[in-house]
Amino acid sequence: MAAPDPHQAADPEAVKRHPALFRAIRKRQNPRLRRTDITVTDDQAVKRAVKAASLGNAMEWFDFGIYSYLAVTIGHVFFPSGNDTTQLLSSFATFAVAFLVRPLGGMFFGPMGDKIGRKKVLALTMILMAIGTFAIGLIPSHDTIGVWAAVLLIVFRMLQGFSTGGEYGGASTFIAEYAPDKRRGFFGSFLEFGTLAGYVGAAGLVTALYAVLDTGQMESWGWRIPFLVAGPLGMVGLYLRLRLDETPAFQKLEGGTAHATEAADHVETTAKGDLAKIFRQYWPTLILCIALVGAYNITDYMLLSYMPTYLSDELGYSE
Repeated sequence: MAAPDPHQAADPEAVKRHPALFRAIRKRQNPRLRRTDITVTDDQAVKRAVKAASLGNAMEWFDFGIYSYLAVTIGHVFFPSGNDTTQLLSSFATFAVAFLVRPLGGMFFGPMGDKIGRKKVLALTMILMAIGTFAIGLIPSHDTIGVWAAVLLIVFRMLQGFSTGGEYGGASTFIAEYAPDKRRGFFGSFLEFGTLAGYVGAAGLVTALYAVLDTGQMESWGWRIPFLVAGPLGMVGLYLRLRLDETPAFQKLEGGTAHATEAADHVETTAKGDLAKIFRQYWPTLILCIALVGAYNITDYMLLSYMPTYLSDELGYSE
């Protein structure tokens, strides 16, 4: 006799004939919930965590976005004069340097967050980004110290990129460990909202400076203002993050009491072999993630970072 179809309504006679089979089918379709499958949340704690992570992320990307909107001016200030195209290419090449060290930042700060806590790592990345951005605003021009101006610019751009590598992954994990079940995608989306808000803020400040200052003033001292603003903003972001409780999963690991959630019982505390395991066992997923993020970011940075320069330099629009 054929086994009953689990997708059809159960016939009483069939249930009598195959009781064990129907119990197995129902158990498979409705697996027994474990305590660790359910997240009980405090709405206020979750909102505070999402707000602080998103605002901090916005401040980080404000710092990161400033450079792209001042690329032409930075090219004139930090690189030898003579060829505007060469200066611009040098400026964007320095912008790209930060992306080369971002994976290193992720690999460094990710395991650190598992060991000492997300909050401490996010505070550290905020400090590093603020220092890197503020320091760029203090670098003398090429006319003053020669090639060392470009060298210092590259160093602090690498510091920005290293910080950013730990920032986004750490903030994403921070929100995920606070968010309630089935709403992690919703709350996680505020992180990307914060990123774009930071870019909008950077664009707005640079546009305002171009509106009130002429080219000579911008290249002399005006370009420094957005970078120097990053210092106070970084302190604000640091204050917001230090006021937060550590994520509930990490609190449980330390033997503390979870304030917002009964999260997973186990948090990974070692990165030994994890990277090799990712490349060995999860390479199809890794390639898919790289392709998706690449497609998004190529479009994103082309429009938000390069397009303003293209419109002003190639098509003749005012800054």
